[in-house]
Amino acid sequence: MSEAATALAEDAARQTYESAEEVLRLYRPVMRALATAAGPSVEVVLHNLDGADVDLGHTIMAIENGHVTGRAVGGPSTSLGIDVMKDRQKNHDAFGYRAVTSDGRELRCSSVYFHNAAGDIIASFCINVDLSPLQQARNMLEALLPVANTAPDAPQEHFGTDMGSVMDQMIAEAIGEIGRPVAQMTRDDKIAVLEKLDQRGVTQMRKSIQTIAKRLNISRVTAYSYLDETRSRG
Repeated sequence: MSEAATALAEDAARQTYESAEEVLRLYRPVMRALATAAGPSVEVVLHNLDGADVDLGHTIMAIENGHVTGRAVGGPSTSLGIDVMKDRQKNHDAFGYRAVTSDGRELRCSSVYFHNAAGDIIASFCINVDLSPLQQARNMLEALLPVANTAPDAPQEHFGTDMGSVMDQMIAEAIGEIGRPVAQMTRDDKIAVLEKLDQRGVTQMRKSIQTIAKRLNISRVTAYSYLDETRSRG
């Protein structure tokens, strides 16, 4: 996003709104205009995050150019939705961060969150730019796309067509951070994976322990035992 667009988005997010539906009424035309002007590689999404018990598997209220991530109205949030629901009064706005689709394409994203009068987040407005056309051009002309400097504290985001695929990506990322294949992992390595996933909110997702246990080649009982052990350290 340009500096002017970023400032405009921040000003809009600082206002308060009664509901996600009010946000939708106000910004639905903006979404269409932005997506049309920016082109088919730019996805614009509005998520309903109103309420502490929101179903993260069905948050998309409106979407333009949904082919970028393969999602549609009624589709899921991303892994960032989990972080938002942990603290709905925190400022989660983020601009120009990196994300990855389920098929491995890199996106450049910005997200702005809307609050109600009580200070709780009720909706998010997200812009996701598919970089693959530029990256393909870079292979032929390296100077076309200079390497971007990503802030060390920038969020990591995972996209999928459902929360199950989002969870799978987050588990794969945590396993990859250990630096060795599962078959060579020690007990402490697997506990470290559980700790990472617990800190990132994955263990709160439906059927997460069952899925994690399968990926780590341990029983569900053992996975719960490792989870209890890592939580007891805190």
